[in-house]
Amino acid sequence: MRGSMRFVVPLVLGLGLLALAGDAVLTRTMRRWFEHDLSLRSRLAVGAARQTLAARWRGDPTALTSALDDITRDERIMGAAACDATGALRAATEAFPAGVTCAELMAARPGDDAEAEGGWALDAGPAGGRVRVGVVPLRAGGEALGAVALVHDVRFMARREETTRGGLVGAFFVLAACAAAVTLLAARAARAAWIADLRRSLKGEVHGEFAPLVGDVRALAETLSQERSHEALAGAWSADRLREALRQNLFGERVVILANREPYIHERGDDGALRVLHPASGLVTALEPVMRACSGVWVAHGSGSADRETVDAHDRLGVPPGAPAYQLRRVWLSPDEEQGYYYGFSNEGLWPLCHVAHARPEFRAEDWEHYVAVNRRFADAVCDEVDADDPIILVQDYHFALAPRMIRERLPRATIITFWHIPWPNAERIGICPWREELLAGLLGSSVVGFHTRQHCNHFIDAVDAYMESRIDREAQAVVQGARRTLVRPYPISIEWPVRRLDAVPAVPVARASVRAELGLAPDALLGVGIDRLDYTKGIEERLAAVDEMLRRHPSYRGRFTFVQLAAPSRTKIPRYRELNDRVEALVAEVNARWATDAWKPLVLLRAHHEPEAVFRYYRAAELCYVSSLHDGMNLVAKEFVAARDDERGVLVLSQFTGAARDLPEALVVNPYDLRQAADALAAALAMVPDEQRERMRAMRRFVAEFNVYRWAGRMLLDAAELRRRERLLGRFGGADRAGAGLRG
Repeated sequence: MRGSMRFVVPLVLGLGLLALAGDAVLTRTMRRWFEHDLSLRSRLAVGAARQTLAARWRGDPTALTSALDDITRDERIMGAAACDATGALRAATEAFPAGVTCAELMAARPGDDAEAEGGWALDAGPAGGRVRVGVVPLRAGGEALGAVALVHDVRFMARREETTRGGLVGAFFVLAACAAAVTLLAARAARAAWIADLRRSLKGEVHGEFAPLVGDVRALAETLSQERSHEALAGAWSADRLREALRQNLFGERVVILANREPYIHERGDDGALRVLHPASGLVTALEPVMRACSGVWVAHGSGSADRETVDAHDRLGVPPGAPAYQLRRVWLSPDEEQGYYYGFSNEGLWPLCHVAHARPEFRAEDWEHYVAVNRRFADAVCDEVDADDPIILVQDYHFALAPRMIRERLPRATIITFWHIPWPNAERIGICPWREELLAGLLGSSVVGFHTRQHCNHFIDAVDAYMESRIDREAQAVVQGARRTLVRPYPISIEWPVRRLDAVPAVPVARASVRAELGLAPDALLGVGIDRLDYTKGIEERLAAVDEMLRRHPSYRGRFTFVQLAAPSRTKIPRYRELNDRVEALVAEVNARWATDAWKPLVLLRAHHEPEAVFRYYRAAELCYVSSLHDGMNLVAKEFVAARDDERGVLVLSQFTGAARDLPEALVVNPYDLRQAADALAAALAMVPDEQRERMRAMRRFVAEFNVYRWAGRMLLDAAELRRRERLLGRFGGADRAGAGLRG
């Protein structure tokens, strides 16, 4: 590059000097051109009126002035005058400059009569050359009558010169850019030739200056030949593209996922039949398609009543049922462990701590002890499932904040990506936790810590800065502790596209009719839908209150609009969740008592687990979907609703406190605490014309299609592959310190 610049800079300077010289030549040439143009214009103007002028030359001066006025209709001829052969003025238009005399004009006549017959010109006026007088001889029947003087406005000449000069400067820059590009291409060609010589050396065809480096460079070249960034891959992200990216960059190696929630739950019903359930979890919605695409092992808590019956001697089974694509490894917990680790520390402590939903977190020492022990057990299970000393491991969510450090202790060369699916609070709020340093230290065992938004990344780095001994590299968004560097990155999560479960869901007209029949609604009834776990962070109470307010403020929707809330029971062992269930049921009863009639009620609460196909059927049946989270990491319900609406109809009303609000600004974004605003948004959604619905939905579908879960997973896994390549390469030349220094993300 330096060699190229040594050539490019003199070249650009030389072209600049050439442009300055060219500007002077151009100015002289253009002035001659303009003078010729004005002379020609004068002759043409006088020639066209020659007979009229000759006929009126010796008559009434008023008639001659009228003929001169006709000539000055040209917008660039300011005035005209008729001068006889003796230099006396016979007639002139009103705009003819008083300071210009016929005697002066006739005196400027060239001596050569042949040249004078073509006319002559001179600059005049107090404006320093802004006007030019062209003089054209006038003859009749071989007799010289005199001359006609035309005053031209030449200000346009300056404008043309400026425009031409600007074009010249632009051409100079284009020429300079082209010259620089040619130079750089030549440099690249030289570099390519150098690399070709290097490759021949690596193949043993030539020797010499490369001989001492052949061994090391061969290894580097083999590594680089496999490198292919996710941005360079063509086409939209899909399961096939993710598989290909992993094959190219991870060489088909297995990915191990650690998550509390399992993707398939086996339950034994009251009738003794074995059922497979899909948990109501955004984490599972996102990760399960990824695992089907790239295979590997999913390590999770076995929570189903029949889970133990379906695993092998090593607590494994192939999933999905009937068409296994990856392994599910189940880990068992005792009731005390589940109570302390899951219900206690995770969901009575960390969950309210991370969500700004006005719930007081509760921290108990015995819950913390269970949390540490369970994290250790799951970390050991992960280490048992890997098949290399430098595997790629994805640790999911707040249940396993300690696991990355524990895995690192056993697998120091592992590439560990931890994704935190819920918000990360600011430094002051995380300071509430008595074990904040342990949580941060555990997460910093990761190679990469991922969050949904940049804001959450910044909060995490601020917390590390406040409570840990570390160096913060804010330019690279990284935390450095000793020889270990942890990158902190935003990876906004999404859903699969296209959604395979939609294949089993009826089309929109059929879904609309069937859902309304199930709910006992009229075929033309307006329907809104909410899909959530029964959790206080989801704003379900605020959502139902907004429907109540909408009916109060917009009475035309009474008797016509019904809002159905699908609420999957969640964490019912925690008193706060049981109290929420009671409050929601009481609120539904109160609103229905206020507005319901014998044939209609505004709220329908379906408090049960619904399989994905049923959920998507409600998405397709509704006029609107309201996501009213009080604080959320992403909320994939919003993106699922968009994916379900292949008819490009329906309106998404979305809380501003979700990560999805950043991705889907075409939704009607509201503050769920502002009941009046939310109510008006619901009414606006119901009244929105089809063309506007289509325009908004089309834009959101385009975004979800492009930024789908395969892109999310691909970015993380390819970042992991790049990290591992750099660590392998740079680790050879000085260990982890040098490797860490090279990871600039």
